[in-house]
Amino acid sequence: MTDPGHTAIGTAPRRSLIDTLEIDVRLLGMLMAFAAVAVVFTIWTGGTFVGPRNVFNIAVQTVPVGIMACGMVFVIVARHIDLSVGSMLAMCSAVLAMGQTTWLPTMFGTSYGNPAILAATVVIGLTFGTLMGAVTGWLVGYQKIPSFIVTLGGLFVWRNVNWFTTNGQSVSLTDPNLLMFGGTEGVLGASASWVLGLVASGLAVWGIIASRRNKLRHGFMVKPVWAEAMMAGLIVGAILLFVGWLSRYPVPPAKLKRLFEARGEVMPEGYTAMHGLPISVLILIAVAVVMTVVARKTTFGRYIFAMGGNPDATDLAGINTRALTVKIFALMGFLCALAALVAQARLQSHGNDIGMLEELRVIAAAVIGGTALAGGVGTIYGAILGALIMQSLQSGMAMVGVDTPFQNIVVGLVLIIAVWVDILYRKRLGLSK
Repeated sequence: MTDPGHTAIGTAPRRSLIDTLEIDVRLLGMLMAFAAVAVVFTIWTGGTFVGPRNVFNIAVQTVPVGIMACGMVFVIVARHIDLSVGSMLAMCSAVLAMGQTTWLPTMFGTSYGNPAILAATVVIGLTFGTLMGAVTGWLVGYQKIPSFIVTLGGLFVWRNVNWFTTNGQSVSLTDPNLLMFGGTEGVLGASASWVLGLVASGLAVWGIIASRRNKLRHGFMVKPVWAEAMMAGLIVGAILLFVGWLSRYPVPPAKLKRLFEARGEVMPEGYTAMHGLPISVLILIAVAVVMTVVARKTTFGRYIFAMGGNPDATDLAGINTRALTVKIFALMGFLCALAALVAQARLQSHGNDIGMLEELRVIAAAVIGGTALAGGVGTIYGAILGALIMQSLQSGMAMVGVDTPFQNIVVGLVLIIAVWVDILYRKRLGLSK
């Protein structure tokens, strides 16, 4: 016999379903919060909130903040902060707008809308954003100026240099090649979206199987087969549900007619087409995958988490934390430039207020997603989920007529609660006092 409450010798302790599936408790909590938001606003709006059109809009609007939040995870994990990302987005947007409409067409004697000019401008904009971030990293890493001060100064500097770059004028952007990055003007359509969704599902299942085989080959414990199958089913189900839902959002007939007329054709009677996956969302997914691989599989990513976990030990280990800081902020600048490209394409213009207060939303997304301000802890998928939760909250409140000031109050309260919950969670695990 065994004592009550103790397991018999040779038997494995009984594990909960969450433990067996090896689900991150914080991720599960965020998913439950997201589901609660969706349920509340779905009931409140009579089902409109989860309609294909609104889901499409939420996904597209989440992209710029989500892209920058991926970079902010690395910044905060390394025990820094970047308050200038919104202003850097605006500065990069100004460079992109002026480059493709004025500077390069004038330099090469061509007109706006030339694909080669757009490609060159995108390269220039991404390079410029990377250099801006590198300068910030050099000031923080090599000159030892606190990142809070450097990026607070950058917030003011880049926001106003952006104003002088365009002489305070908004720049209209109508190039169809650019607008492809923005959302509704750049979609795959239903058929291509389904193909991509099936390919992504296959890759997800293959990844789970490959990971299991690799663990077995090296003698590590693995989940039961049924648990692996359940996780694969959940992932595949989520992918196909998202693809299928967006593939139910029809393109307006007037827009279809304009597209046919632009090709010199007549739209067939009763012709319909669906939006499917937006290109901008695919960009965000690609960024998330690459950043996750960098965080988990590369020396660069491991060094970042090591520096955030224990900076002194990292220095003693011979890691060049100053150069690492420059690389982290340079990557953040690159992602700001990429977010600027998507943002101006969605808005179809560059305005002086583009990216206004985005730095706060980006930091909030990372923190709500579980990135610890104390450093050393954070996930890319968590930051994107945090951005999605915030955008869903704002979208839902706008749909039910909540004023913008109150929307910001709610987002602020959510941020405070998220940090509070993270502190309680870390204390429970004995990770902090």
